[in-house]
Amino acid sequence: MGSGSPTKSPRTSGRGYKPPYGREKDRGGSHRSAGDSAPEEKHVASAREVSDKTLQHLRTLGSQKFGSSPFCEHFDRWLLDLEEVLSEFESNPNVATDDEFVAERLQILSAVKVELEERRRKEASIDEAAQNLASSRNLLERINAEYAAKIREIKVQKNRVTKHLYSNIDDLKKELDEIVHMKTGLLRGVSKKDREQKEIETTQELTTAQRELELAMLDFTEAQQRLRGEYEAKRQPVTEQLRDSQKNIEILETDGSREDRWFACEALIDAVNALLQRRALAAKK
Repeated sequence: MGSGSPTKSPRTSGRGYKPPYGREKDRGGSHRSAGDSAPEEKHVASAREVSDKTLQHLRTLGSQKFGSSPFCEHFDRWLLDLEEVLSEFESNPNVATDDEFVAERLQILSAVKVELEERRRKEASIDEAAQNLASSRNLLERINAEYAAKIREIKVQKNRVTKHLYSNIDDLKKELDEIVHMKTGLLRGVSKKDREQKEIETTQELTTAQRELELAMLDFTEAQQRLRGEYEAKRQPVTEQLRDSQKNIEILETDGSREDRWFACEALIDAVNALLQRRALAAKK
């Protein structure tokens, strides 16, 4: 009959903390009779209450972790939460902020916004870093494959040349051995002088063949060294670029903003505490 509608409490922001301060505790509301003329008085948080809650929220925001990259997707929401906490603190009638606090707050917010924006730009380059990493890997694979193919080519050529030289040397050694130890065979009727001449000629041929083998081995060794030098000259800068790209991606996949956000919240906590100290000193005078 004369009962009024149920009173409704304001909605919360739903951001993980409990703003605003001084809201009604009774969310269910109650029916009021027609004789209830005086409205229920709202509780306004004291300076100490609102300060304690502000400090608690700042600590929570300062230690907040973002789940996974891109972390920059969380920056705007985090800044909005931070600004709401400060706005509710300053709008409380029992809090009398001064110019020093306002200046500190503006400077801290401006600094952390600049740092987060820089983080945002860096994170935007993660796709480019991933492309650079893939390109470096592909290039390094081509360089390795090219080097391996040329090394195989040198080895095949080396085996072919040295096989012929070794065969020639073996034949000359056998011939020389027959001459030195000749008792029977095709050269039975050859004179001592002719046999000695033949031994000299065969020895010279053997020496020449052995020297030719040494030079061939030296040429192949130098060719391998040159190829190795060319390979390293190509590989080294690509390897460094690959390492830099991997390092950049590791950095971008780590929430580097956490330290910036923690320092900002700690600086704001110091600013709030300094304001409370100034208020306490002013009250004693």
